[in-house]
Amino acid sequence: MASQGVGNEEPGIASAGGSQAEPEVINNSVYQPIDELHNHLKEKLQAFGAVQILSGAIILVLGVFLGSLRNIFHFFSLFFFIFYTAYPLWGPIFFIVSGSLSVASGRKPTRVLVQNTFGMNIASATVALVGFVFLSVNLAVNKQSFKNCESSQSQDLCIYVGIFSNGLMSLMLILTLLELCLSISVSAMWCVESTCNSTEVGLFP
Repeated sequence: MASQGVGNEEPGIASAGGSQAEPEVINNSVYQPIDELHNHLKEKLQAFGAVQILSGAIILVLGVFLGSLRNIFHFFSLFFFIFYTAYPLWGPIFFIVSGSLSVASGRKPTRVLVQNTFGMNIASATVALVGFVFLSVNLAVNKQSFKNCESSQSQDLCIYVGIFSNGLMSLMLILTLLELCLSISVSAMWCVESTCNSTEVGLFP
């Protein structure tokens, strides 16, 4: 009888142990992909932030170079309309700051830093859109300025300055579009992550 009692108790212990092991398997299968997703987003965010900083720095250098050309060829001021808006100076500052916040958020995400990163990227997207409009207007003005080169005393120099100005504007336009896409992408990533976090909290309080 004692042996039967012991035999009856052992399956109970085994079943209890089995019931305790099952939640561990379920928890691992549920939480592990979420952790991997968060790590992937952090790496992606740092890469986007680095590109934002680099693009902003290039636009800033081009803006300073453009200002120097405007001072040298001040009689061809129509080719440098964008400099009067000061976009090549204040635009890159937004991009560099938002990129720095993105890199910092990817390395050590905190609630305050994440919120600041999200807000700054929204502002950068708006600035990039405004800069795109300014640059497009400047390229349109340059087309009209090329016609004025025919009546200029130094026609060849006017044409060379116009071509060089168009090249700088086109490069800045491409980088501005890149900044716009990156800012929107980073903002969308944070929106998706916040949605996933709220879903995770609702499912697993």
